[in-house]
Amino acid sequence: MNTTTSGNHPSTASIQKPYTTDSVTSADGTTIGYRQLGHGPAVILLHGGFESAQSHMQLAELLSDAFTVYLPDRRGRGTSGPFGKGDSIQQEVEDMDALLTKTGAHNVFGISSSAIIWLQAALTLPAIHKAAIYEPPLLLKEPAALLRRYEQALAQGKVDEALITAMKVTQMGPSIFNIMPNFLLKLLMRMVMASEEKKGTSDNVSFRELAPTWHYDGQIVVEMSGKLERFRDVRAQVLLLGGSQSPAYLKAGLDALEKILPHVERVEFPGVGHGGSGNTDRGGKPELVAQALRRFFAEP
Repeated sequence: MNTTTSGNHPSTASIQKPYTTDSVTSADGTTIGYRQLGHGPAVILLHGGFESAQSHMQLAELLSDAFTVYLPDRRGRGTSGPFGKGDSIQQEVEDMDALLTKTGAHNVFGISSSAIIWLQAALTLPAIHKAAIYEPPLLLKEPAALLRRYEQALAQGKVDEALITAMKVTQMGPSIFNIMPNFLLKLLMRMVMASEEKKGTSDNVSFRELAPTWHYDGQIVVEMSGKLERFRDVRAQVLLLGGSQSPAYLKAGLDALEKILPHVERVEFPGVGHGGSGNTDRGGKPELVAQALRRFFAEP
């Protein structure tokens, strides 16, 4: 296991980061890197689309006094290996199977596309005893059409337009996205990407680097569209999480899962949207989510 330091700037080179890094090898040979911090029973926090391990560091830190927290980079991001041709949700389930085996974890959390991954994993991986599921986009309308629009923009080298398309159609961007003209949105997105790249560190992943990976998040949503009923066979305890300000289709997905899952409870966070579990600089409220996870994972 490697202890990481922030080596980008000489003035901070000696500052110890609050986590260590390591990796596992998935069934197809792909390396899956992860961050580890804290002590206690193991919990895996899996990031969603346009995210990487860094995106839930604050949530991990809030849990680290009671749990050993693992923050993997999903394949294609950060310290993990690339996607392979034809990769689907099954490969990401296998990635998590490898991490569950190595860590001995029985408690997992996922948001958006990674919430779908954990639901699928819970059908076949008995190691998962408790799964906290934050707003899986299982009822997104016409996901295949959205994915085509996104891929077209990306193929033309229009990273900003691709990101804006995905965020607007999924309604997962800031509310201001809905009223700003497109040219201003593109300018804002370029500024955000430039700012990230300017202050970025070697183990954090920028929006520009993450942009191509949303193709695989979109594929997961397309692949699992219309397959809600299969989750009747999930035997793990499931905590459904969502925000009061999240899009209606995400709430409808939670409504449907609440009726289907055999062992389920639900929590809604007031004044919070889809990014509620993320870091505060992205509009998250990790302290609220940490309270719910702490209670859920600590219960017998």
